[in-house]
Amino acid sequence: MTDVVLDGVEKVYPSGHTAVRNMRLRINDGELFVLLGPSGCGKSTILRMIAGLEEITSGILWLNGAVANELQPRDRNVAMVFQEGALYPHRTVRGNMMFPLEVSGDDRAQATAKVVELARALGLNTMIDRLPGTLSGGQRQRAAIGRALIREPSLFLMDEPLSSLDAGLRTELRVEIAALVRSSGTTTVYVTHDQVEAMTMADRMAVLRDGVLEDVGTPEQVYADPATAFVAAFLSNPPMNMFQATLWAVEGEGLLLDLGPQRLNLPWDDPRAASLISHHGQSVIVGIRPDTLVPIEAGSPARPGTVLSGQVRALEFHGHEWLAYAEAGIPTVEASEVGRVAPPAPPEPEPTRLVDRLRALLGGRAEGGGEPAPEEHAGHHRRSDLIFRAGPGGRPNRGDRVALTVDLDRILLFGADGRRVTPVPR
Repeated sequence: MTDVVLDGVEKVYPSGHTAVRNMRLRINDGELFVLLGPSGCGKSTILRMIAGLEEITSGILWLNGAVANELQPRDRNVAMVFQEGALYPHRTVRGNMMFPLEVSGDDRAQATAKVVELARALGLNTMIDRLPGTLSGGQRQRAAIGRALIREPSLFLMDEPLSSLDAGLRTELRVEIAALVRSSGTTTVYVTHDQVEAMTMADRMAVLRDGVLEDVGTPEQVYADPATAFVAAFLSNPPMNMFQATLWAVEGEGLLLDLGPQRLNLPWDDPRAASLISHHGQSVIVGIRPDTLVPIEAGSPARPGTVLSGQVRALEFHGHEWLAYAEAGIPTVEASEVGRVAPPAPPEPEPTRLVDRLRALLGGRAEGGGEPAPEEHAGHHRRSDLIFRAGPGGRPNRGDRVALTVDLDRILLFGADGRRVTPVPR
């Protein structure tokens, strides 16, 4: 019986890098909780702080109602599974799973029976006497999970245990792992960068970026009602359309989303109107998932203010559907950069040699000294495409002009800072 509370937890390394910022999070007893985010967002650091493998710089970690900041890892009753399993290579599957019971001094006969029972549940009974080097990647991960579960820990931590496996095996194992930890009733914190893994496994999930908690809730809540533009884009596959717009409240017309060459119109009776009217004249971000755009057949009527159009420039075949990219001339937004916490700039070293001083003053290369400064690039910017889905029998051709009706009830609206303009139900 363990719940986990992070109360204002931060991790700052001696170099000055802040890996986790003011983390406030509650993980309930018996919950399968997923930490999701891109590489370097702090999710593994949080896991290691919970396990006691990383010191907490500030804030309080509570484990089952008790402050755990100073607890040694061995006193936390935590079991951890890493990406590579980390099995003892000289021990068989049986020996690896038996090891924690040997250390704790369990009765050997009872321990043996327990190992055999768990190996059968994990599908390892036919290879229980084989060494790790003779097993596949999935079998090794099963053995590592078995070694962790055999101890009956109060808290189970899993750090990207499936990321090194092929896609088919990941699908199979994520179903097995979720079923196994739920049947054990053990509180589990699972780290992944894979959106599908998080959405299919989690009871609840947290999305992180740059060490900051962006959103938390059930998979359904976080997907349908994301708190930020980053979360909406990160959980969208295929990619979400993110467009820059100016919001205008116009008497008699409603709320106009000015997308430059095109526009959308929300009527005054839209439930979001009361929240949006305060953003009159301001820049907003419009999030439109591809499945909310439906191609209109030639000659079919469409309500004004609900249609976007473009010229198809690229098509992707996905078996059950086509994904189309239509140039629409609408300014796009890179959601991964919106509302991002900017790291402090490192102090510049004082130039010591004369040539260094001269280079610093000139802002470039001093004659005869060193290499030219590398050219700066503005980075990749997505084209102003409308991304939409088309069925196998109704796909457009490259170069076709298309008109797409927009399901306005399902578009998402964010402020310039990337936060949702309308309230997020939780």
